[in-house]
Amino acid sequence: MSLESFLHNLQFDINRANQPVFEVDWEDAPLPYKLYRGLPAVPLSMEVPLSLSGRPGSVSLERIGHFLWYVYGISGVSESLYPDDTGSEEVSPVHSCRRFAPSGGALYPNELYIYLKLNDLPHGIYHYDAAHHRLVLLREGNVDSYVERALGNRCDLSSCFATTFVSTRFWKNYFKYNNFSYRLQGLDAGVLIGQLLETSKRFGFESGVYGQFLDAAINRLVGLSEEEENVYAVIPLSVGPTNWAAGRSGMGREVRSEELSRELPSVDHEVFEKSETLREFPMLLAVNEASQIRSTGEFHKRGKQFATGIRGGTEILLPEVESSAYDFVEACKDRHSPEMDFVMGKVSMQRLSALLKTAIHSYSYRSDIDEVPYDNGNSVSIAGCFYNVEGVPNGAYAYDSNRHALRKIQTGDFRLELQTGLTLDNVNLLQVPLCLHIIGNRKAYRDTLGYRGYRIMQMEAGMLVQRLLLASTATGFGGHPLLGFDTKRTDHIYQLDSENQTTLIQLPIGPFRQRAWLKGRLMS
Repeated sequence: MSLESFLHNLQFDINRANQPVFEVDWEDAPLPYKLYRGLPAVPLSMEVPLSLSGRPGSVSLERIGHFLWYVYGISGVSESLYPDDTGSEEVSPVHSCRRFAPSGGALYPNELYIYLKLNDLPHGIYHYDAAHHRLVLLREGNVDSYVERALGNRCDLSSCFATTFVSTRFWKNYFKYNNFSYRLQGLDAGVLIGQLLETSKRFGFESGVYGQFLDAAINRLVGLSEEEENVYAVIPLSVGPTNWAAGRSGMGREVRSEELSRELPSVDHEVFEKSETLREFPMLLAVNEASQIRSTGEFHKRGKQFATGIRGGTEILLPEVESSAYDFVEACKDRHSPEMDFVMGKVSMQRLSALLKTAIHSYSYRSDIDEVPYDNGNSVSIAGCFYNVEGVPNGAYAYDSNRHALRKIQTGDFRLELQTGLTLDNVNLLQVPLCLHIIGNRKAYRDTLGYRGYRIMQMEAGMLVQRLLLASTATGFGGHPLLGFDTKRTDHIYQLDSENQTTLIQLPIGPFRQRAWLKGRLMS
């Protein structure tokens, strides 16, 4: 299968993309977190603050520990009971470790690494060990110059106290989702990045997302085997002014990954792998290889001409509201992914307006693929099928963030059609008033960023999803991201068939009742 066909099938015909005769071996499942053995570890404080001011402060090991916990720490555990697959009356308990950033199947295929330069611990590359809430030292030393050149000299790391690396560990969800995991991993990475960026604001940190870098050089720095795990994004952090982009003396010099990698000795750390048998995933490795950047001369900008706004008809202006200054900590704690727990309720236009305005306002971030900093509002866009919304006729709409308005695509009740399109009936969409969809422009990413563009598109969708989830929680709703839906069906609803655009993820949002489960929070 060609890579073009593979990516097309991931979006429109998953059965063709997946390997045939694939059975999930739950007994041999991997852990949802990575464990290193035999390396120096630094414990982090579990006395996390219950409120965050957003004001800059001194950067200490204690504060970094609080930051990492809000980004990707294990925040709770839960036990739910589900009927046995055999059809008997037996129920099987399912235990999950929960984090503030959601993940498909609670498998968390992404890992978080951080290059730290603090006074109270050795400078170097660390892995955030979420299972033990600690830092594991992978490589000691100052590597500012190395990382700067791997980023194409587009950031001055001397003013950054940290640089984070978000990676994808392929086996962690391939064991369950087959080749479909490639699409899911990018979205999960984006959700984690979205949580990291929002947490950074609450700690008073400045940040920027780099989706283009010299892959082999960065993976060597962190100590990753490219057959198992790859870095997907590099995100520097600072508390003061930082040169994030052009204007530095080294910008004009091309850097090649192979040459840069020779400057560092390789490291080979022991990792505990619970799974005794790891299957091969040749298509994931093939598309990952095709996405690699080997020279800084391959970096590109996306350009403004590739906005994803959907053309619509009649405009419905939403009420002007201030983007909600919600309590981030409470939104993290209260975020809930209802399944069969949605309950239909009337949604006011004011509430819908606040949800969309808050999500889009917080989505703005500094990116290396945009010509203008923070000008990424149209990289992905929002559409929705609305039912029982005050002042909005039932139907499918595109959200125009510039005018803060809904543009009608077609009227009607699409709940049953969306329900029919689910591959797994784990959500009752008949009880959902707001079913949002993130729209991406496949041509824009493919033409400018090649195969790299596919995973960047998925990450940007994930970043927006996390903002929508936090905003929906702040307005008293629950939201449940879904990838198991018929993309052709939703594209037809939004009349995207001839536009090189497609629906990337489905996000039902609405009132819900609490489910019957046992859960506990892990915080002071």
